[in-house]
Amino acid sequence: MNTLITLSVLPIVILYLGLYKVQKALLPVTIAGLLVALGFAIADWNTDAQPIYSGMMLFNNYSIAFSGITILSTILILLLSKDYFERISEHVAEYYAIILFSLAGIIVMVSYHNLTMLFIGIEIMSVSLYILAGIKKKDFASNEAALKYFLMGAFSTGFLLFGITLIYGATGSFDLEVIRNWIIMHPHGDNPLLYSGILLIIVGLCFKVGAAPFHFWTPDVYEGSPTLITAFMSTVVKTAGFAAFLRLFSTCFNPVAEFWMPTLLVITILTLFIGNITALYQHSFKRMLAFSSISHAGYMLFAIVALGINSSNAIFVYATAYSIASIIAFAVLILVQQQAGSDNFASFNGLSKKNPFLAFVLTVSMLSLAGIPLTAGFIGKFFMFSSALSQFQIALVIVAVLNAIVSIYYYFKVIIAMYFYSAERAELIVPGYFRVVLGFSALAIVAIGIYPVFIANLI
Repeated sequence: MNTLITLSVLPIVILYLGLYKVQKALLPVTIAGLLVALGFAIADWNTDAQPIYSGMMLFNNYSIAFSGITILSTILILLLSKDYFERISEHVAEYYAIILFSLAGIIVMVSYHNLTMLFIGIEIMSVSLYILAGIKKKDFASNEAALKYFLMGAFSTGFLLFGITLIYGATGSFDLEVIRNWIIMHPHGDNPLLYSGILLIIVGLCFKVGAAPFHFWTPDVYEGSPTLITAFMSTVVKTAGFAAFLRLFSTCFNPVAEFWMPTLLVITILTLFIGNITALYQHSFKRMLAFSSISHAGYMLFAIVALGINSSNAIFVYATAYSIASIIAFAVLILVQQQAGSDNFASFNGLSKKNPFLAFVLTVSMLSLAGIPLTAGFIGKFFMFSSALSQFQIALVIVAVLNAIVSIYYYFKVIIAMYFYSAERAELIVPGYFRVVLGFSALAIVAIGIYPVFIANLI
């Protein structure tokens, strides 16, 4: 658990650096600390993992894999933050520290072995995000996003906590192994506490990952928050939410899947249709990404609905592909917003003529999010559809494929704007650290799409 300790100490160090006005050291120290935390995680790979801290945490390969992708995604996002927070406030250290505290909560979420730690991890992450969503203190949209996120987050936390309480009332424990053994010992028991608890936990976790019909906060919060924070919420937070979701249901509730699976299946189909259809009508690129993130939540729910030995790999591959592609999209959006002052699709008109590199990497991102072959997004969707085929009739997979086809339309809107529409625009200045992030991410998307064995069987 050296990773968690490092991520708990690092934000305190960053706050001290900010206190002594060492502004130029903030980003390098943060990136170095995250690399150290990532190294500690990798060092624990394939060790004989056992529950620690009186059975509260379990840092096995599953936890290491999801910790690794969340830390790596955070590094890429923070590399885009140079000079970004300075334009918002002079107190930059606090922003880095809050992001790191949120990441510490995320590590707890993907490593818990006790329901109390799941709750604590979600709360550490959520409280930090409430602040980050409203860091533009003089921006009404940012204030509105923070308030909506806080109110809806508190509401969903109530469902989650009530569900955990009912699970404890039924099984007498918060420990995942004890809960699983109790359910196995009572396979046909008619226990209303257990079943009510499972349903309430589904509601609480679906709020956190932005699944329909509990998605209504997502577009407004994503749109109103600063773009860099939206990128963090859309990638790192969503990945952690699904990792926590899958760990709980695969470990504990698999024996009673026939009870909760139909409910989650309906949620999955609703999420796909609502996310994709609503994204079709968006004129804002950022708001389109918000609704598309809802649809991607629907695809990742397939791995939980069709629980099996490949579910962990399926969610890991999909979350990795989605995170990398989304980071590219938000990075290009930051640059375009700085020049055009708008996030409409028209702001991307003619980008290929003045900035062919930006247009190319954004095209790779959109192709991956749409699930076009030879990209990481195609491999992620292939894993999801394979999991669904192993459990359900082909009709359900056809529904998912049709939704994927619909998504191609709105992802190609920005590609068409960049290559087929013209506009008078100056050349965008792309800083070196943006080029590093964009180049690495585009290369990773293509590499995983062509040779998926890199991560396909990692867990």
